[in-house]
Amino acid sequence: MKLYEFATSGNCYKIRLALGNLGKSYTREAVSRDGGTKTPDFLKLSPTGVVPVLEIAPGKLVTESAAILAYLGKGTPMLPEDPYEHAQVIRWLSFEQERVLSSIAGARFIRKMLNIPKEREAEFKAKQEAGYKALKIMDAHLAKNRFFAGDRYTIADVALYGYTHLAGEDGAGMDLKPYPNVVAWLERVKAQPGHVTLMQ
Repeated sequence: MKLYEFATSGNCYKIRLALGNLGKSYTREAVSRDGGTKTPDFLKLSPTGVVPVLEIAPGKLVTESAAILAYLGKGTPMLPEDPYEHAQVIRWLSFEQERVLSSIAGARFIRKMLNIPKEREAEFKAKQEAGYKALKIMDAHLAKNRFFAGDRYTIADVALYGYTHLAGEDGAGMDLKPYPNVVAWLERVKAQPGHVTLMQ
């Protein structure tokens, strides 16, 4: 398998984390942030011009991080077969895309990549506020659950960890102390076999 990626992207990191957890071997292909996703060759791999892209066989591609995680998790404990537990995974994958990606990931981008230009200060604060709302929902869920879907680590945890672990001072500049259950869950994720860090 070959993963086309930006090394610093949380969406790409989710895939590397899942691959590490599952003990799967793969190669990495760095895509340039300076227009690399807009080239004709890359658009043949990903018509929407986004990373990550996982090439599972020559010419056989899976795009979009949630779809790639579902592909990797199929047939493993990381994607439950039980219909209810499976639905819970989908629920949290959807939550991550709608609530976490748009807020925490957005705030991190404005802060780390753009250095919070004056004209985007209000947007940055709004994204942080939306991120805190997402963290509150996650913290309440984790008050009664060790993981997000059932009582075991799944691709839902992988997806949510991707940007949630970048919410703090080194990323989106948010304070995680009011969310102790999220903080404890981050440590549980880090303790999973095959864990890799963002820049590993």
